Amino acid sequence: MGKCSVRMNQEGQLVLLVYGRAAAAHVDPVEKKPLYHFLPAQSIFSIGTLGCNFHCRFCQNWHISQPHRLAAVPERLGDYLPPNEIIAFCRARAIPMIAYTYNEPTVFFEYTYDTARLAAEHNIRSVYVSNGFLTREAVDTIAPYLHAINIDLKSYSDAFYRDTCGGRLAPVLRNIEYLVQKTTIWVEVTTLVVPGMNDSDVELGDIARFLAGVSPDIPWHLSAFHPDYQVRDRGGTPRPTLERAHAIGREAGLQHVYVGNLPDAERSSTYCPQCGEICIQRMWYQVSSSWREPGICPACGTAIAGVWR
Repeated sequence: MGKCSVRMNQEGQLVLLVYGRAAAAHVDPVEKKPLYHFLPAQSIFSIGTLGCNFHCRFCQNWHISQPHRLAAVPERLGDYLPPNEIIAFCRARAIPMIAYTYNEPTVFFEYTYDTARLAAEHNIRSVYVSNGFLTREAVDTIAPYLHAINIDLKSYSDAFYRDTCGGRLAPVLRNIEYLVQKTTIWVEVTTLVVPGMNDSDVELGDIARFLAGVSPDIPWHLSAFHPDYQVRDRGGTPRPTLERAHAIGREAGLQHVYVGNLPDAERSSTYCPQCGEICIQRMWYQVSSSWREPGICPACGTAIAGVWR
């Protein structure tokens, strides 16, 4: 088996052990992904498998992302849920979107590709929640069937990526740039703000300036950490830290910066970047909009970046 623990060499062929095996499956609000500028207040069917190509020490889904070389025993790999059953489930309940989430979607790429391609035939949209550590070939292959992606930008330090996550920073940055500038996939970015690890003004400022340089329209989600997995030696992210991070993002030129995992109606709502009018109010997953035409500021008529219908 490789690092992801879900592929095995069987008689010379690399086999995906978790194809059609959902370790987690739930109906969620799309805001939970988090996606705030993509079909707000809609339901999304979320599925994930075992395995990951990272081993983040603070992973908050570590029970499924870090299976540590499971044997190829089907009942240990999740419930049988092939692509056609996922589509049938969504169609029966009028669920307009599917999210490949909870663990890294590219680990179960073939499963996501077959499901997304079939979903597109039924006008059901597909979303990745990803660490962004995937090849250009993978991006280009899934792109015709992928409508949105939220990428975790965990740090702006390559040493952090290598030591804490078991990956590298540069491919993630390249993929954010490529997805925003060269594809039609809607992109949002999340940073889990971990006290004492990636919460300095320098670190947060570097991330914010990079994103603003790619596009000031990228929504940046600042997510509160809670102690988990191998990082239990510190408390959760203090509210003042997230408020400071929010200010850093706005000062860097990002139009839409959000605080998550803490109740904060002010910093989780969407405002018109031109006139400041509130367009979408959020408190946790309670969402209401003030616009008459989705995506258009009701006060000044400015188009808000996103996918609204």
